Amino acid sequence: MVDGDTLVLDDGRELRLVGLQAPKLPLGRRGFRAWPLAEEAKAALEALALGHRLGLAFTGRREDRHGRRLAHLRREDGLWIQGALLERGLARVYSFADNRALVAEMLARERAARAAGLGIWGHPFYAPRRAEAAAADIGSFQLVEGRVLEAAKVRGRVYLNFGADRKTDFTISVEPKAWKLFAAEGIVPEDYRGRRLRVRGWLKALNGPAIAATHPEQIEVLAE
Repeated sequence: MVDGDTLVLDDGRELRLVGLQAPKLPLGRRGFRAWPLAEEAKAALEALALGHRLGLAFTGRREDRHGRRLAHLRREDGLWIQGALLERGLARVYSFADNRALVAEMLARERAARAAGLGIWGHPFYAPRRAEAAAADIGSFQLVEGRVLEAAKVRGRVYLNFGADRKTDFTISVEPKAWKLFAAEGIVPEDYRGRRLRVRGWLKALNGPAIAATHPEQIEVLAE
């Protein structure tokens, strides 16, 4: 095992479990501190996969920029490795526009683990951030929750604003090419206005804190 979401196959190639992100280990990166429960996640993947025959299901892009295979894994007994890690609270959903299959099922398992406070969901490091406090976590991958105050399309780019001051408040931005995926599912910007959302992604500074959404599954509409 490399870490909680990457393993080495018997042909020597590394495989990244597509669709999720486990707590990270330093893996030789100078100054990088292991995320909480990183060793536990690695141990869980080892217990689930080591010594088993694994079926690889390619559901989108097959290789990442590091040359690692990208696949869903099922054991010979039918157990879905990604699903098992999410159920235990030892990973969170981390999807991409070019690899979206099974994300709905993965989000459901993540939600159940979070509601039960399992694994990473019992640690403040992974707790969803409030939109009004998101600026404190720029540069990291987060789940951010809040209510959309305004939704607008400007020169093809969609902005979902969570506050009145666009220069300081949290925003979700969707570039024109990415918005086509939303439109293909019948979504219009106004659908999000006034709704409570949970969005996941890397927080960056775009005036205020912002997450760029590249596909609809990054955004969950929350119950009132």
